[in-house]
Amino acid sequence: MDMESGTYQNIVKKESWRTVLTLAYQSLGVVYGDLSTSPLYVYKSTFAEDIHHTESNDEIFGVLSFIFWTITLVPLFKYVFVVLRADDNGEGGTFALYSLLCRHARVNSLPSCQLADEQLAEYNNGSSSEEEMMMSTTRSRLKRALEKHRVLQKVLLVLALIGTCMVIGDGVLTPAISVFSAVSGVELSTAKEHHKYIEVPAACVILIGLFALQHYGTHRVGFLFAPVILLWLMCISAIGVYNIIHWNPHVYQAISPYYMYKFLKKTQSRGWMSLGGILLCITGSEAMFADLGHFSQLSIQIAFTSLVYPSLILAYMGQAAYLSQHHGIESEYNIGFYVSVPEKLRWPVLVIAILAAVVGSQAIITGTFSIIKQCSALGCFPKVKIVHTSSKIHGQIYIPEINWILMILCLAVTIGFRDTRRLGNASGLAVITVMLVTTCLMSLVIVLCWHKNILYAIAFVVFFGTIESLYFSASLIKFLEGAWVPIALSLTFLAAMCTWHYGTLKRYEFDVQNKVSVNWLLSLGQTLGIKRVRGIGLVHTELVSGVPAIFSHFVTNLPAFHQVLVFLCVKSVPVPHVRPEERFLVGRVGPKQFRMYRCIVRYGYRDVHKDDIEFEGDLVCSIAEFVRSEAETAAVETNGEEERMSVVGTCSTYMQGVEDQEGSDDLDDPAGTSEIVSPKGKKKKKSKVKKKVRFVVPETPKIEKETREELMELTEAREGGVAYIMGNAYMRAKHGSGLVKRLAINVGYEFLRRNTRGPRTALTSPYASTIEVGMIYHV
Repeated sequence: MDMESGTYQNIVKKESWRTVLTLAYQSLGVVYGDLSTSPLYVYKSTFAEDIHHTESNDEIFGVLSFIFWTITLVPLFKYVFVVLRADDNGEGGTFALYSLLCRHARVNSLPSCQLADEQLAEYNNGSSSEEEMMMSTTRSRLKRALEKHRVLQKVLLVLALIGTCMVIGDGVLTPAISVFSAVSGVELSTAKEHHKYIEVPAACVILIGLFALQHYGTHRVGFLFAPVILLWLMCISAIGVYNIIHWNPHVYQAISPYYMYKFLKKTQSRGWMSLGGILLCITGSEAMFADLGHFSQLSIQIAFTSLVYPSLILAYMGQAAYLSQHHGIESEYNIGFYVSVPEKLRWPVLVIAILAAVVGSQAIITGTFSIIKQCSALGCFPKVKIVHTSSKIHGQIYIPEINWILMILCLAVTIGFRDTRRLGNASGLAVITVMLVTTCLMSLVIVLCWHKNILYAIAFVVFFGTIESLYFSASLIKFLEGAWVPIALSLTFLAAMCTWHYGTLKRYEFDVQNKVSVNWLLSLGQTLGIKRVRGIGLVHTELVSGVPAIFSHFVTNLPAFHQVLVFLCVKSVPVPHVRPEERFLVGRVGPKQFRMYRCIVRYGYRDVHKDDIEFEGDLVCSIAEFVRSEAETAAVETNGEEERMSVVGTCSTYMQGVEDQEGSDDLDDPAGTSEIVSPKGKKKKKSKVKKKVRFVVPETPKIEKETREELMELTEAREGGVAYIMGNAYMRAKHGSGLVKRLAINVGYEFLRRNTRGPRTALTSPYASTIEVGMIYHV
């Protein structure tokens, strides 16, 4: 699947107004599904236990005032006007903020970073050397502190991982509460003692169907998402206007902050505890930032300010207007959304609500897949199988293992809680924790990345942090009433992530300490002391320099190797995308006659890894391009430890998907070239002229002959087949290690390694061509 061409369409945001409005319309189904369905359960969760609806209307008007200002301050002011500007080359989310900070403060959790990575187009941190010298004292101190103290770097990483874990927890809780609240509309049409026997099974059936259909992808029905949410927003806003006009036209006065004061003065501690229910009105706000990579900043801002925000305000005001004229209701479900819907419209609204809940759940599930992919790319999550469900829509992925884990956990909390109140307590804590993490990271971005005065960062943290801390405390106090669920889920995922990251670092340290010297390799002679066989051998390694220990381990036990040897390193860099023309770093290991190369393949944390066939073609072409460019520049050989690396793009940057052509060594060729032809030329019968790429060498006979021989040998080796040699490391803690280290390595890391995908996942290499070399790492 070739998604290179579509990767950067969302980065340059110079669209026409028609394009912006189209993106704004499409964002309704992807970004705002969760936020739009919050009216289903906010009032019901708020009045579930802590406060009661009385004839004075102080409670309902106070809750409405809190809802209005919460939606205005957090989603509108914080996210739409501030946080959306902190994009990482068009991408958003917790890891985008962490990636920005890594580059600007030169903090990196990835061990295989190189100076060459800082020359990537998207790596630019936006500050020149002159600006570094003119940097304010406070900002420079903060930057130096992050660079110097590894404890602060670990705290920053753990903070980002906590936000990530809470997003995963939200992926469990949001489908449960959205679908359950939508289905709860049947309670008004059945007896109170019977409706619970309908709600839970119906919600479970819908959730099972939702997760079971994930592997088909959403691109086939994705065009229906935006119309469903648009219909839902129009529906709740129209019902809200009807209730305002019919029941209480003066309900708009309740948006005054004075009603918040009256509410807290009357309810006191009970009112503070009820904030955990009010908090649910902003669930899904983080999606505006997390899904920024699929749309543009302007389109998301237009969709929220012109449609989503007014629709939600009208919906909440309409419910408040209805409840202000209906007092003394004893049954808690009569505080819910459906009681304010006119009786003749309840069944159509129920159907639309269920569809909207499914769309909102789908958005958070896809977002969970995306953030786990980012964590895995940055070495903070075990390797998982990532399936791209669409070759045209960037970001449509499916992770089987995570999908079924989410389904089981989602069904467990739905069946276990069976009511909106405890589901709301659990979901609220997950939502507000992610927002607190975003606030903390944003304060650092304001200083380090935007180069603003530190007073702006302090004001941002104090203002929004105070609001979110108030809601966080109200949610945390309900630990035993459901809030323990996101904490338990987050601690579990956090332990797995930290263990995997720690084990990955220890494994890399072992590779660095035990790598084989290039001089030792050269001392073996041209044949390397072994038999060279036909074909290309790709030795997969995490090292960016030196010869991995796996190679010496392999040749010691099997004295034969391929005629062309490539030390291949596939690594991630802290940018969302690496441009195709900067994908490969290619260098030579030893003299030319050894036919040994080093190739470093760089991917961003949101890049699509190509399949094995296309990857092999790009790899061979990048080496051939390196040989050609080396001949043009008359490069000097490197016989020692130093290796000259050149940036080489993928085939698409200088050719259209290539394959080796027989007979390219035709001696009658006047240019004396080695020829590689596009395979697409054979399929397109209408095209009379085949696209060809000729590696033209200088006219010097000696260089021309050497280059031709090298290119022909590379072609011959490609025809002989490609073998992937990978290390399968068994980690063991050294004797004398502490208890925590032994548990982390011997138990935790090894458990994750055995029960997750192997090393071939990164390359999607074919089983028939893969050789795994087992080694025991004592770390």
